[in-house]
Amino acid sequence: MVDAAAAPPDPDLDRLDPEALKKLVKGQRGEITHLRLMVQKLQRMLFGRRSEKYEPQDDQLLLLGEAAQLSFDVQPSAEPAVKSSSVGARKSRSLPEHLRREIRTYAPDHTACPECGGTLKKLGEDVSEVLDYIPASFIVIRHVRPKMSCRTCSHVVQAAAPSRPVDRGLAGAGLLAHVVTAKYSDHLPLYRQSQIYAREGVDLDRSTLARWVAEASDLVEPLVESLRRYVMSADKLHGDDTPLPVLAPGTGRTKIGRFWTYVRDSRPAGDETAPAVWFIYSPDRKGEHPQRHLADFRGILQADAYSGFGRLYQDGSIQEAPCMAHIRRKFYDLMVAHHSPIATEAVQRISALYQIEKEIRGCSPDLRRQVRSTRARPLLESMRRWLEDSLARLAPK
Repeated sequence: MVDAAAAPPDPDLDRLDPEALKKLVKGQRGEITHLRLMVQKLQRMLFGRRSEKYEPQDDQLLLLGEAAQLSFDVQPSAEPAVKSSSVGARKSRSLPEHLRREIRTYAPDHTACPECGGTLKKLGEDVSEVLDYIPASFIVIRHVRPKMSCRTCSHVVQAAAPSRPVDRGLAGAGLLAHVVTAKYSDHLPLYRQSQIYAREGVDLDRSTLARWVAEASDLVEPLVESLRRYVMSADKLHGDDTPLPVLAPGTGRTKIGRFWTYVRDSRPAGDETAPAVWFIYSPDRKGEHPQRHLADFRGILQADAYSGFGRLYQDGSIQEAPCMAHIRRKFYDLMVAHHSPIATEAVQRISALYQIEKEIRGCSPDLRRQVRSTRARPLLESMRRWLEDSLARLAPK
């Protein structure tokens, strides 16, 4: 609810001249239209379907009001409808071959035929497999280094102590890897891990596990830095951020942090260089974070329209490659909410580009480059000119 005291006072309509009144009405109409669009968008986000697929419709359907909206919600299919069975096809019961097999043979109780007493011979066998689980267990590795003394000169000889991942630490490499994997890959908090280990009779409190995680992070830091340099040395990157709930100490709640993702992958363009991804965390979504991450990057950045990336394109050292999916989404929202002819045509034009990409999927990089140059580029240029002309006609004179 909006605080009435904070809202601006309504102007005295009786004292406004006709021009000012028209201007006020026009501005309020625009604000109402914008608010209606936001409400419809939120309703689709909460209750609508997830897909944004669009199939070309008969232009006359745009004149049918609410019936036209149904045409966008129900997608016709060129394929004949196939009734789905209530019972899905049974999945294969074969178990993975890489699993260790333990063979248990059950011989008959009889050593001779129970009918005539004759000798039994093997006729065949029935084999069935059961998937079982052996709980993970702790193991104590005791390092023993015998001391040897020379009988002649009393010189003592002893093997060097094996290295440990943490100096004078109790955890071995396998336990450290397990704790970190359980925390970050399996989303198992340290206090729960401590409870699980306690059932095995091993007392590892949360503070100890937290110290191990920090020390493991220090161990892999050189590897992460090497990965960062490799990713940033590419001439094209894909950048994005993902919200991440993290604990807010002292509040009993969580806050939203950010995982920034930078991907190097030029395999679709025929590059055989190994793909890689670099993750980095930040406590918020301020634009200073991507600007710091990409301070030394020079090349093409494909990202969404987040303003934090905007400053990176100002000096020309980084070239922007806008995401067509984000561009299409804005037109799609307008098309569904208002059945805007311009938005509908924009979605149709973008769908034509998508269709070209669908046709050349799996083709060689050279063929894809040729088709994009001869077919997709003219469509994209035509859409740009058409959009500029449409916006110019709509601009107030």
